[in-house]
Amino acid sequence: MSAVIEKEISANHPLADVAQKVYNGQRISRDDAIKLYQSDDLAAVGALGEYARRLKAEPGQENYVYYIHNMHLNPTNFCVETCRFCSYANPDERGKAYTWGVDRVLEEAGKGAALGIKEIHMVGGLNPACDLAYYEEVLQQIKSQFPHIHIKAFTAVEIEYLANLDGISYEEVLQRLIDCGLGSMPGGGAEIFDDAVRERMAVKKTPAPVYLDIHGIAHKLGIKTNATMLTGISETVENKVDHMLLLRGQQDISGGFQCFIPLKCYYDGTNIQNEVTEPTSADLLKDVAISRILLDNFPHIKAYWIQLGVQLAQLALSFGADDLDGTILEEKITHAAGAKTPLQLAEEKMEQLIASSGYKPVVRDTVYNIRQISPLEPAALNQSFAERLAALSHS
Repeated sequence: MSAVIEKEISANHPLADVAQKVYNGQRISRDDAIKLYQSDDLAAVGALGEYARRLKAEPGQENYVYYIHNMHLNPTNFCVETCRFCSYANPDERGKAYTWGVDRVLEEAGKGAALGIKEIHMVGGLNPACDLAYYEEVLQQIKSQFPHIHIKAFTAVEIEYLANLDGISYEEVLQRLIDCGLGSMPGGGAEIFDDAVRERMAVKKTPAPVYLDIHGIAHKLGIKTNATMLTGISETVENKVDHMLLLRGQQDISGGFQCFIPLKCYYDGTNIQNEVTEPTSADLLKDVAISRILLDNFPHIKAYWIQLGVQLAQLALSFGADDLDGTILEEKITHAAGAKTPLQLAEEKMEQLIASSGYKPVVRDTVYNIRQISPLEPAALNQSFAERLAALSHS
C-alpha cells in the first residue's frame, strides 16, 4: 500500500466495522455508506477510498492515474426540457440557442483531429431539429473523415428522446447509432434518481428505470458506458447512496459500466441557489471516496477536473479516483453554469498534475486500454490529507 494511506483504522474507531469490510474486499451495505457520509473523519474516509482503489487496480497498476487526449462537441444547446439547475439551455437565454449543421460539426471535429485528439465526447440538448437521421449523418461523416477517433456520445436522455421522436425502441436507436460509428456512451442525465428531488428540480426526463434500462441495452449491444451523479440539487446523503446502489445493481446485471463520475452543480443562470446547499470540498471528496468503496463492481472512478477544479481533482486522486478525464479541447455545459476551470489542459500539464499528486500518469483510450505510460515519476508527498485540504481551502 502507498504512503498516502496514512494508517489503518484502529479497532476502536467509529468506522472500524466498515473499514474491516473494505480491508477484506467485502461489499458494504447502504447503512455502511451512510455511516461513511456521516463521519467527521474525512482523512479516514479518504484512506478507505484509496485502499479500495488499490484493491480494484490490476497488479502492478495500483499507482496509475489515467487520462485521454479528447475534445467535447456540443452540436446544439437548444433543449425542450427546462431542468431548473441547467444553464446550458436556460429558458431565459433562448436567444443564444444554436444548432450546428453537419458541416459545422465536422469543422469542429477537424480542429480536434488536427491537434491529435483520440476521443470526441458529444452531447447536446433535446432538439427536434437534431433527430436520429441528423445524428446518423454526423456519426457517418466523422468516422469517414477521422476513422481513428473514438466517438463517445449520447446520454440516456438523448437516446430516450430520439426513440420517442421516431416512435422506435431504445434498442433500435442504439443499434442504428452503433452501425454509424458510435463507440461508447457517456453517463450524463442521471442527476439524482430520487423522485422528490427530480420533482423539485423540474426534471421530467429519463427516470431511473429508463436510464438504467437504456444503459443495460447498450451493454447488451457491446457498448461500454459511464454513469454520473449530480450533487448540490437538494439531495440528501440517503438519496446519494440509493442512487449509487441502483447503479451497482444494474452493473451486477449487465456489467458494462466502466466509470462513475460524481458531479457538482453550478448555479450561474439558475434560480435554485437559495433553495439548495452547495457541496463543500469535503462533501465532494466524500462522494469520490464513498463511490469507490460502494461501487465495488465499477472499474474506475473519475475526478472530473472541469467540475471539481484542478486542485480539488488532484486531492481526489488520494480519495479513490484513478482518472482525471482528459485534455478536453473545449467544454461548454459546465462553463455555461459558472465553472471557472480552464477550457483545456495540455498533455504535458495533465501529466505534471498527476505526477505531482503522487501517481503515475497513464494515457488511455476511451475503454481504458493503456496507450502510453509517462516517464514522469510520482512525487513523494509530505503532507497529510488534512494538511492538503487545509491548503486548498485557503488558496
